[in-house]
Amino acid sequence: MLDKRQFYINGTWCDPVAGQDMEVINPSTEEPCAVISLGGTSDTDMAVAAAKAALPDWLYSDPAARLALAERILEEYNARAEDMAQAISLEMGAPIDLAQKSQVPAGSWNIKNSIRAFEHIRFVEPLGDHAPEDRIIREGVGVCALITPWNWPMNQVSLKVIPALLAGCTMVLKPSEIAPLSSVIWTEIMDAAGTPKGVYNMVNGDGPGVGTRLSEHVDVDMVSFTGSTRAGIAISKNAADTLKRVHLELGGKGANLIFADADEKAVKRGVIHCFNNTGQSCNAPTRMLVERSIYDQTVEQARELAEATAVGPASESGRHIGPVVSAAQFDKIQDLIQKGMDEGARLVAGGLGRPEGVNRGYFVRPTVFADVNNDMTIAREEIFGPVLSIMPFESEEEAVRIANDTVYGLTNYVQSQDGARRNRMARLLRSGMVEMNGKSRGAGSPFGGMKRSGNGREGGVWGIEDFLEVKAVSGWSNEAG
Repeated sequence: MLDKRQFYINGTWCDPVAGQDMEVINPSTEEPCAVISLGGTSDTDMAVAAAKAALPDWLYSDPAARLALAERILEEYNARAEDMAQAISLEMGAPIDLAQKSQVPAGSWNIKNSIRAFEHIRFVEPLGDHAPEDRIIREGVGVCALITPWNWPMNQVSLKVIPALLAGCTMVLKPSEIAPLSSVIWTEIMDAAGTPKGVYNMVNGDGPGVGTRLSEHVDVDMVSFTGSTRAGIAISKNAADTLKRVHLELGGKGANLIFADADEKAVKRGVIHCFNNTGQSCNAPTRMLVERSIYDQTVEQARELAEATAVGPASESGRHIGPVVSAAQFDKIQDLIQKGMDEGARLVAGGLGRPEGVNRGYFVRPTVFADVNNDMTIAREEIFGPVLSIMPFESEEEAVRIANDTVYGLTNYVQSQDGARRNRMARLLRSGMVEMNGKSRGAGSPFGGMKRSGNGREGGVWGIEDFLEVKAVSGWSNEAG
């Protein structure tokens, strides 16, 4: 069993002050695969103090030096790609092929896009021709607490660490205690790339311990958190007393609007996307809204696709989904499937329990409900598992009403060959992102939501700007200095 109990503080791997051991569970086997330590207040305070001490030099460092460090991190990251894939697959259950082809590349994709976006950041620029002695200065927010989840670990770590680094911030990373092994490797990468002491620190811990201390800490200037809406609300309350900036990327309940003129692959795309990563994605299209004239055939097609979806151990290669991440997640999904049946949704595929022939591991049956309405729990709560809810609509207006009738507003999807209709839907859907006809958003596109899906944006120029303060200066001299 791997021993990963040390933290990374001020450029050194160190033992916890008073840590509590916690086993990391392999969700495919339910067996422990590693042991970490959960830090406490003393560990957190040491990490914040290191970040605070390193801030002045890093904040006013040459942007070119920060860019060079990001480029070295990318090089080291690519060199450790297979180690990272194995760690992600082991700790959170992503099938190894998915870990190699999607999970790990998400990190390198984000680093590359942040480097590209950095070229467009102007740290000092004129206000305008009307005010020749005014300048706008952008500088790092300060010490940042970065709290990341288990479902796409390197996607989220890279979306926070690299933009913060480029902005001139120093930081403390608290990865998910459920899936911490990938962040240990990430920290080794940061060290190997030559990150200056104190600029980047990593402390393992849980939300009530390290997470709460970071969010309330007087020397932390910003919290960037990805996770549940419930936790995001708690972090916001903890941060309020110090008026620190809070960036939240929270839950979602994406609607996928499938019109009668959608292309022939639209339903398949939607089902596969919903089940991808075993349904553990905040932007998953978990509500499939279908125009009435094609509703019955869509339900049947979704049933066939769900029943054809293989489930298997994360360590095995192949086209299958793995387990969900933990016993708690498995139990939550089972409870919500039961509620779906109790509240009158029509179960057309999957259901309660593990797949046939499986008696160990947190494996969930790919599940499809039809005849769902927005009063049902499964239509309102984020399930975070391979569970799809299908509901009919009669008109564009009804489709928009159903889609927007949610506390969430992260990603919605539209499938139609009518370009004017797609554009109307894109404007009317209340979400931070809208993806249409299976077209992924481009490199540097901002990721984030509205309503209880959070605030702020990650990725591209917007992702770096979230870690910058804006300073207005008058009386600027053109003299050097």
